[in-house]
Formats: sequence, C-alpha cells, structure tokens
Amino acid sequence: MRRRYEIRLTGSGGQGLITAGIILAEAAILDGLNVVQTQSYGPEARGGASKAEVIIASEEIDYPKVTIPDVVLAMTQEACNKYAGALKADGLLIVDSALVAEVPDVPGRIYRVPITALARDRVGKPITANIVALGALTAITRVVSQESLRLAVARRVPRGTERLNDLALSVGIEAVAQER
Repeated sequence: MRRRYEIRLTGSGGQGLITAGIILAEAAILDGLNVVQTQSYGPEARGGASKAEVIIASEEIDYPKVTIPDVVLAMTQEACNKYAGALKADGLLIVDSALVAEVPDVPGRIYRVPITALARDRVGKPITANIVALGALTAITRVVSQESLRLAVARRVPRGTERLNDLALSVGIEAVAQER
C-alpha cells in the first residue's frame, strides 16, 4: 500500500455511506494501519448530499482531511458531477452504474458497477448497496484485507443481519472479479 490513501464515498443521505466509511476505517485499523474518518451530510437526513472520507496510511497521518482523493465512489449522478473532477490524476472513480448515467472524463480509471441493482437483485435488499460498494471498492484497491473488512462489517451492521451483509460484501467482490 502507498504511504497515504485518500478515499471519498459520496451519494445521498440514506444510502449508508457514513456507515460504509466507518466500516472501511475499522477494517484498516484491524489491518494495523493508521486511519482518519470524517463525514458530512446535508440538513436533510435522507435524500440530501452525503459524504464520508477515509484516509488510510501505514505512516502517521499528519493532515486529517482528504485533499486529492485516490478513490471517489459516486452513488448518485449529483455526487459524481460534484466530486469526480477532484480525483487524483492516476486515481480511481467507481460509479453506481444503476444510478449514474453520465460519467465525466477523469484522468484516472473508471469502474462502472451496478451497485444498487446488485443489492436489489442478488442480495434481495437495496439497503445493502453500501456494503456491495465496499466489496467492489476493496476488491479493486486492496486497500484493506477482505478478512478485516468482513469482520468490520459483522461488527457494525445491525444484529441479525450479519449473513445478509456478508452476502452483499461477496456480491460486490464478485462483481468486480468478473470484470477483471
């Protein structure tokens, strides 16, 4: 892993991106890495803009804000329009192709993954889209281990939904593996 890895998870309130950021940060801690996680959302809890940022580093983190993200996950068209342009030159843009129709030109790699459709059709619960997204993101970047991510998911999801969310994680990982 590079010395500092900056990730921005974006979409709208209610998509679970704040939870996804917390889970990703916990997985990095379980891997023995240093982490800073921040979040923001609009005044409307559901439907307003939502953003979670995670910095993962093997060294001490001296500045706790994402400046130029290595990865941007965009779960809505509005989020993609707003944040894709901030991507690092060799960065990675992951878009939910079920909700993002127009992807702007970016200087990095683009992955189109039907995250919400996979959550609905393969997992059976659209609410698990955030976990499907985490599976895809980590399969692409390998920024945290899948073992730590599975443990962090199990610790953070509501009791009784661990199996469902583990399935969602696997669906996200498999979706990207098929593209490679």
